Amino acid sequence: MNSFILAFLSLVLCNVTWAVYDPDEVTDLPGMSFKPNYRQWSGYLKASSGKYLHYWFVTSQRDPVKDPVVLWLNGGPGCSSLDGFLSENGPFHVDDDGSTLYENEFSWNKVANVLYLESPVGVGYSYSDDKNYKTDDDEVADNNYLALQSFFAKFPNFTKNEFYVFGESYGGIYVPTLSLRVATGGAKMNFKGFGVGNGIGSFALNDQSLIYFGYYHGLFGEQLWADLNSNCCEGGTCNFYNNTQKGCVQSVTEAFGIIYESGLNEYALYLDCAGGAGSARTYHKTMLNLFRNYRKYWTAFNVVAEERVAGTLGKDLRGVPPCINSTAQMNWLNRGDVRKALHIPDILPPWDICSDEVGSLYHTKYNTVRDVYMKLLSLGVRALVYNGDTDMACNYLGDQWFVEQLNQKETTVYQRWVYDNQIAGFYQQFSNITFLTVKGAGHMVPQWAPGPAFHMFQSFLSNSPY
Repeated sequence: MNSFILAFLSLVLCNVTWAVYDPDEVTDLPGMSFKPNYRQWSGYLKASSGKYLHYWFVTSQRDPVKDPVVLWLNGGPGCSSLDGFLSENGPFHVDDDGSTLYENEFSWNKVANVLYLESPVGVGYSYSDDKNYKTDDDEVADNNYLALQSFFAKFPNFTKNEFYVFGESYGGIYVPTLSLRVATGGAKMNFKGFGVGNGIGSFALNDQSLIYFGYYHGLFGEQLWADLNSNCCEGGTCNFYNNTQKGCVQSVTEAFGIIYESGLNEYALYLDCAGGAGSARTYHKTMLNLFRNYRKYWTAFNVVAEERVAGTLGKDLRGVPPCINSTAQMNWLNRGDVRKALHIPDILPPWDICSDEVGSLYHTKYNTVRDVYMKLLSLGVRALVYNGDTDMACNYLGDQWFVEQLNQKETTVYQRWVYDNQIAGFYQQFSNITFLTVKGAGHMVPQWAPGPAFHMFQSFLSNSPY
């Protein structure tokens, strides 16, 4: 009886504490025909002066008082974390009609309180008073850290919950740089670890490994492979990353042209190319900002490579968008009644999955985040680097090399993990960091392998075997 009373009082007190946030609470959503068993808030968190990040926070469906708080960040740079909410690991998703919602059986808020943050400023419904959206890695980390402090000031009852930072794609930069600030900044957060899905950890390793990925997945003929080896390799060592030799640049450009411009789904090799040229083009353009500063040497020989690719594959496939269709999410989020329910100011422009302005003005400062990882691991922070193994934007092999080159002590052998009586992928643990693959999944693991992704997420949070 005593335990029952204590649990009841805890629930009451928690509800009383939360009641002060009623202006941000979302009590009803257009298109939702089911009654959620969690609470949710949508509003703004203060970052640096005049900058406001839109957040959407959902409590755990299990035990919000005790379960961890997890921040989720999509990448780009310049793409919205609401895509993660509505397409990947959020509690509900948008039907293809763009009007109705359905529950996500494998939502990550089954076991955690999840905070989605639209970052950087200028992405989605986040904004700056001065409308200056030029930014860089360190400023983004600083603003995200300030926004987190704003969040925990707004929701102080969660400061004792374990806290984790997760993200994907360019989140490979966002997540560790923010995590280091959280781990060393002195703010009251019970920080325990971070996870990066199909993230960019090293631009050099990502490009270098992608050539091997392409060849051993049957994308290059023997002639191109021979050209790559003869033009880019010497003494048994190959440089496909920043080699300035004309022959190598031509060969690498042709190889990357096949991967990114031939009509393949660059985010999930074995899935069809879905979607039209509309919003998908924006996503494609912004994703390419991942590599804008690191592939300038392509341009001198692009014409030659494009002609060879087009001649082989047909001109009808050139310029194909990257196979991601976000039309339903865009239609739903831009409804007037949805914006009102989410407390979005009327003066803000329509929501888009990615911001061309933020992406085009973004400055990447970290060629690699190796040193950031080393500092975090030395502090005892737990880390998970996971990859859908069919992604070509941030491929698994580059991230595997990245983790291995951190030179941490091996604590397990490379081994399989199982979900629903099937091999779900492979993993290896090195001290307090784990590298893990998700079999058959692409860039957005929670979207294309929701069951295995949830199992992985739950295992990491509970520090239990995969």
